Amino acid sequence: MTLAKFFSDTKDLLKLAYPILIAQLIQTLMGFADTVMAGRVSSTDMAAVAVASSIWLPIFISIQGITMALSAIVSQARGEKNDEKIASSTVQCGWITLFLSCLVIVLFYLVEPVIAEHASLEPELKRLMLEYLSYIVWGGPGFCLYFVLRNYVEGMGITKPTMLIAVIGLIVNIPANYIFIYGAFGAPELGGAGCGIATAIVYWAMFTGMFLYAKFSKKLSRINFSQAFAKPNKREIYYILTLGVPIALSLLFEVSLFSVVAIILAPLGADIVASHQIAINFSSLVFMVPLSIAMAVTIKVGFAVGEKQLQNAKDMCKSSMIVGFLIAIFTATITVVFREPIARIYTTEDNVIIMAAQLMFLAAMFQFSDFIQVISAGALRGYKDTKSILYITFISYWVVGLTLGLVLGMTDILMPKLGAAGFWIGFISGLTTAAILLAWRLSIVQKRADQQMLASRA
Repeated sequence: MTLAKFFSDTKDLLKLAYPILIAQLIQTLMGFADTVMAGRVSSTDMAAVAVASSIWLPIFISIQGITMALSAIVSQARGEKNDEKIASSTVQCGWITLFLSCLVIVLFYLVEPVIAEHASLEPELKRLMLEYLSYIVWGGPGFCLYFVLRNYVEGMGITKPTMLIAVIGLIVNIPANYIFIYGAFGAPELGGAGCGIATAIVYWAMFTGMFLYAKFSKKLSRINFSQAFAKPNKREIYYILTLGVPIALSLLFEVSLFSVVAIILAPLGADIVASHQIAINFSSLVFMVPLSIAMAVTIKVGFAVGEKQLQNAKDMCKSSMIVGFLIAIFTATITVVFREPIARIYTTEDNVIIMAAQLMFLAAMFQFSDFIQVISAGALRGYKDTKSILYITFISYWVVGLTLGLVLGMTDILMPKLGAAGFWIGFISGLTTAAILLAWRLSIVQKRADQQMLASRA
């Protein structure tokens, strides 16, 4: 790969990635606005939003993970110039998510009485949490269908609408929160539960915006959905699920790992949990950078594979790794140099700041592995190799990372127990394992693709 090719690939990659990154950051701002505006009512309202979010977020992130398969399917079909497949896959993915999101609504109303009776929460907190969930589940179909259309549009190599529609979502979110939390303009004063209505409205607004773009954009005018719109197709749905379910479970493994560690650390004291949460929250913000690059890599690699330009796909993988490593140097340096000032943004307690700063030093170390593993996973999705991601992430996060974290953090088997720092060493080990295995798997998939191409030409 020449230097000119590297710069060309980098330009194309960042052009796709930066709108995705901005959209991710805006979604974080929405969650921040929910927390702050609910917290101004009472700590109970803020806690209700936090607890409810911890319940619904993993569920809908899992459904979102299934839709991520569509980006790879569409990008490869675009490379193959197969517009019929693009339309058909998008419609069938829509059926999947519509069914799953409606199933969530039904299941909520089935389990709500059980939660109301048996959940060991303060009565007011429980009431607000269940009320919040009763509102937000109705936004689930809008949320899921939005991501179907988003992955369709992004798979077509168009990412700016994602950014612009996220801005629309934020513009809707804050006034909707104000109206339903505080009871403005004659609306009922619902407190923290009002965030559920506001968020549901935002999801439907974002779906509407993406639907209008997908329908009327001249760039997408050649895709004919009227012919593709058909009843559910079992074969195509099965194919999408075989690609999407491993992605969903991989996301769930990663999200749930950090939640489980927070629960394990709880008996060690509030200060330790708070310092862990600060480091996790900041690391999550940094993670949006490699995640955005990985999503762009899926699109570029998928398109190149569809065009049967396998060398271009490999060059894009190499370029993205180099870019990711350079960005990791920058973000890790920022994390180390400014770890105490960053911790002070979250809290004024000196003891928590000191512990959080120590954990953030470890967080800086795992950013290199994090960039490599998430970009490798993005490239593998572009090749439609998703089952390997599931197996590798499970082994790396839960077998290697969590086991080592438990040994170092909670026992004296290897050394005096390290508490939260032991789990963060486990995170580093798990992410490094994932980076090595995913990069290795990527090289195997690339060699296999080359061999298949040679065999087809023979």
